[in-house]
Amino acid sequence: MSMILSASVVRVRDGLPLSASTDYEQSMGVQQCRKYFKTLSKKLAQLPDRCMLKAGQYNIKYSFISSLGVSYMMLCTENYPSVLAFCFLDELQKEFITTYNMMKTNTAIRPYCFIEFGTDNFIQRTKQRYNNPRSLSTKINLADMQTEIKLRPPYQISMSELGSANGLAYISASEFKGTGKISTGAAPHQRLEAITMPGIVSFILSLLCGALNLIRGFHAIESLLQVQNEGEDFSYVIAFFLGTAACLYQVQCYLFLYCTGWRNVKSFLTFSLICLCNMYLYELRNLWQLFFHVTVGAFSALQIRLRQPQGKSPDYNV
Repeated sequence: MSMILSASVVRVRDGLPLSASTDYEQSMGVQQCRKYFKTLSKKLAQLPDRCMLKAGQYNIKYSFISSLGVSYMMLCTENYPSVLAFCFLDELQKEFITTYNMMKTNTAIRPYCFIEFGTDNFIQRTKQRYNNPRSLSTKINLADMQTEIKLRPPYQISMSELGSANGLAYISASEFKGTGKISTGAAPHQRLEAITMPGIVSFILSLLCGALNLIRGFHAIESLLQVQNEGEDFSYVIAFFLGTAACLYQVQCYLFLYCTGWRNVKSFLTFSLICLCNMYLYELRNLWQLFFHVTVGAFSALQIRLRQPQGKSPDYNV
């Protein structure tokens, strides 16, 4: 029998559960699949705004959509129609956005602080309606959702992306059938948030530091050719050009439109390279120059870290 087993509302930033339906299904498969919930919730910020995860050995699947920093998740049987699943999630999203101020969801501290949305109110009633589609009082536009799913299919999350959740063994991707290509890398084509004013400042300062390093590097080469000195002077040239490359790479990391794998790690390593270059050049720079270059590098790394993948804005077909 195809049916929705449970639904919940989760904050994308940290996986904090905001609301959930009352679950009456207590089968072993459902209980085991719920153990993936926490792991999946913690990874929402790294995933596209519409995804599916199939736990093949239990014939159960997760579906969810994310918007404006909130994710709407559901657990259903594997044969439940995807079109109905995403219509259900879209209905939850519209109702939650119109009912609650997004500022409250961003500042919530306690789990399930909007529990009334799920247990006795909207989620529970809507779940009952969608578990008996013939009783739907309002006609849902399946044709539009079918078209949207064909044009922009849900991202199929592989079990390898979640790893082992709460001691559950890894399920091979070969168990998933009919789900299309399953990617094991980072979520594809996920746009980053818009550039902020502090980000523009860090971009300009990084370019300035890169230009200063480049100019000092050419001056060092000119001095090297004139004096015909060997060894230590040439190492200064290398340090200046490495500093230039590191500053320009930070600029590129921040301006890149899409989220890439290991972005934050690369940014941290680049900042470490800037620190090492300036430590080596301490004889050629005064204390304020060293402080300026290291501070700009740290500020740029922070801006790269703060620029997160963006959620999809809701489309109400207005």
